[in-house]
Amino acid sequence: MAELSDLIQKINQNCNNVDKDFVTKAYNFALKAHETQKRESGEPYINHPVDVACILAEMGMDTSTITAGILHDVIEDTNYNYEDITNMFSKEVADLVEGVTKLEKITYKTKEEQQADNVRKMLLAMAKDIRVIIIKLADRLHNMRTLKYKAVQKQKQKAKETLDIYAPLAHRLGMSKIKWELEDLSFRYLKPEEYYSLVEAISEKRVEREAYIKKILQELKDNLAKSGIESDIDGRPKHFYSIYRKMVNKSKAIDQIFDLTAVRILVNTVKDCYAALGIVHTMYKPMPGRFKDYIAMPKPNMYQSLHSTVIGPEGKPFEIQIRTHDMHKTAEYGIAAHWKYKEGIVETPQQNPKEEENSDTKLTWIREMLDWQRETPNAEEFMENFKIDLFSDEVFVFTPNGKVINLPYNATPVDFAYKIHTDVGNKCVGAKINGKIVPLDYKLKTGEIVEILTTSLPKGPNIEWLTYVTSNQAKSKIRAWFKKAKRDENIAKGKEMLEKEAKKREFNFGEMAKGEILDIILKKYNMNSIVDIYANVGIGSVTASMIVDRFKDIYDKSKKDASKVSNEEALKDIKEQINKENKNKKEAGASQKLGITVKGVSDVLVRFAKCCNPVPGDAIIGYITKGRGVSVHRTDCSNMNNLIKEDSSRIIEVNWGKAKNESYIAELEIKGEDRQGLLADVVEVITSMNISMDSINAKTSKNNSAFVNVKMRIQDVEHLAILMKKIKKLKGITDVYRTNS
Repeated sequence: MAELSDLIQKINQNCNNVDKDFVTKAYNFALKAHETQKRESGEPYINHPVDVACILAEMGMDTSTITAGILHDVIEDTNYNYEDITNMFSKEVADLVEGVTKLEKITYKTKEEQQADNVRKMLLAMAKDIRVIIIKLADRLHNMRTLKYKAVQKQKQKAKETLDIYAPLAHRLGMSKIKWELEDLSFRYLKPEEYYSLVEAISEKRVEREAYIKKILQELKDNLAKSGIESDIDGRPKHFYSIYRKMVNKSKAIDQIFDLTAVRILVNTVKDCYAALGIVHTMYKPMPGRFKDYIAMPKPNMYQSLHSTVIGPEGKPFEIQIRTHDMHKTAEYGIAAHWKYKEGIVETPQQNPKEEENSDTKLTWIREMLDWQRETPNAEEFMENFKIDLFSDEVFVFTPNGKVINLPYNATPVDFAYKIHTDVGNKCVGAKINGKIVPLDYKLKTGEIVEILTTSLPKGPNIEWLTYVTSNQAKSKIRAWFKKAKRDENIAKGKEMLEKEAKKREFNFGEMAKGEILDIILKKYNMNSIVDIYANVGIGSVTASMIVDRFKDIYDKSKKDASKVSNEEALKDIKEQINKENKNKKEAGASQKLGITVKGVSDVLVRFAKCCNPVPGDAIIGYITKGRGVSVHRTDCSNMNNLIKEDSSRIIEVNWGKAKNESYIAELEIKGEDRQGLLADVVEVITSMNISMDSINAKTSKNNSAFVNVKMRIQDVEHLAILMKKIKKLKGITDVYRTNS
């Protein structure tokens, strides 16, 4: 119980109003769930979730978040599910645990696709409840702390993913304490030689550097005390990864970097911050261009502080950071600290009214990411844009009314215009910076006042803007406009391309693309009409050759099936075929094996139609084909209805007989909410009934719905009904039905 005691101690030190009995109940539940599991280090698995909960307690999180931290691996790694956690604890806790659960049980074509899907799910979860990503970051931090037990290749893979995604996410959420540790741990495993060389180089002059900083700290304490300013002052060493990046980016050796230590001054009020800054600048000469006021203009991640680089004793520069104690809490834990204020767990700190915006406003970038990611189906492009959005530095500019707008580094007036409103961007014709007209590809600088010039005439963006805008928001809005505005042009272009491609194959596209054939194609590509096909070909979403190939395959098949033969001739043909095969007994009895009798005869060659896949118990009907026996369909098959209209003389009565240990193909379409783990849950239900799957496919739609298509082998319609009933009970499932392919 030592780990539980440590957790309770951290809760007592850092948290308010946490139900410790509830947390203890979660510990006992997780202890039992993970009792047979070990980590790669050999220690009990329970140590990991409890350590994650300890990290959350250090942030001062609430009861549900700490509880979910303890339970975060239960759904993924044990036999307990979402409903179990809901019943044992609460829906709130279960939602948090499910939000953190990874998607590793799903098979993807590429690593990029898997990573992109995980990130998309993470963004959706963050938009619903920001605590999901806070738990995820705590989980990743503890995994990085214990990464030494993994194989070298796994270490590098996890470290790179952490440096690419999780450390930048922590930065965007203002969680600097988590960010710095993730970066240093990743640096250690990705570049071990550089890491340990830097550690050694810094430690060599540690005593000398500490003496230098100690002298500065004492001077600052004395002068601030004389002015009546209460303060806490310390000198913290810069983090290894930030020093390494400075060495690489500026091509400097360790001896050429002087500000290896930052001095931090914590005071009680905003007024004291500026007073302390004045005292610092009278003591030490400030370096030009190295002062930043993040109190007046907070970063989007809620960070506030005054930064100034000054020339200290012996002519050595060092950085000073000045902030209030409340600002420091936010700087350390970002949205985690702010979330507490939002929920009313502690009193809201007395700060500038501009700082009292809720976390929803502070995190608009999450919703912006969700907007443009829906328009970026390509996994590699999505991940590249996502990383750019996370890593990009920012500039802060003003509207003419004095509102601060943050944009990516190298942003242009066009980025600014779309940040204000989509219509402002679409009608933009020019821009003024500090009252002077500038070109639209001008690179904005922090502190500038930006005014957008618009036209009242109908207008749209210029396609060339895509070559210099930097924000994903602007790019997606420009592309969306062209996609909509150019639709008519794309329709005409696509139609011409399809007709030209069909003509090369000696086909008339207009004759081919109609009726049932068109319906099949529209269903396959999730489109509504032939016009949608033209538009998508015109814009390049699908190729003309791909569409024509698909039409031609179906058209050839329908022409072949349309050949007319009389019922009597066809039956005679079937009998002749069977008689030939009776010599080696391979085809004789095929209908008995499948459990089908044709007009009371059991020695006729039969096959099941793949369009509807009938199974024992279904109402069935036969159709006589030329050369391939009797094709058996379900009576509700849409293809069969069309065949009856074409030639009803070839319809024949068929019935179920007794099969010889035969299994039958059935195809289901499953519709549900697009949630994490949906596909894995469906597969688990199917395999639990010992059902063999031939194929499984899944896709999502823009309205956050998921569609799973599965083809499997079952015994009869009752067997299928039991399976469908079980699937319908899964969380988020809205419909389950059999399909015609």
